[in-house]
Amino acid sequence: MSGTTGLPTLGDLRWAAALDHRDLLAPSVADALQEWAAHDDRVAGLVAVAEIDPDHADTATLNEVHALPPEASANCVVVAGRRGDVERVAACVVTATTYADVNTRVRKLLDARKASFLPMDRATAETGMEYGGITPVGLPPAWRVLVDARFAEAGAMALMGSGLRRSKLLMSGELLCAMPGVEVVDDLGVARD
Repeated sequence: MSGTTGLPTLGDLRWAAALDHRDLLAPSVADALQEWAAHDDRVAGLVAVAEIDPDHADTATLNEVHALPPEASANCVVVAGRRGDVERVAACVVTATTYADVNTRVRKLLDARKASFLPMDRATAETGMEYGGITPVGLPPAWRVLVDARFAEAGAMALMGSGLRRSKLLMSGELLCAMPGVEVVDDLGVARD
């Protein structure tokens, strides 16, 4: 596993610079990476993409097939909270060893009376991404992006969707936490039993 001075790698996947392979990214993801790279020189050389079998896009399957550590999997779930007529939407990024605490932690962060997962058809329509490939990169600007503080720890990696089921993005957790608009949140993820 590398990532501090060159293109990150993980498991047995064939990684390449993401911006050199826009065909492996949803258009909104490619555009967001390009815009981010214009303001942060690290993006071009430190964000990788790898093509995968879409049947392996599920986190547990992908980790097993490619010998990937579950703590590196940056699972992105989209949550909507409502208070009165006001809806607030957030993407929550947690490790595969945890789950997003939607009913308590996320609901409070959204200042909502009630919070629930955004329906799949709405999430895919509003992001322009495929189900199973939704990523924090390239989301609608009005959405908050909440990232568990575990990704800010030294040496943490962030393996996530590319907007497409047939590929994955990889970057250091530090770089993910530095992405424009990201809010790093302590204890966003709750350990699985």
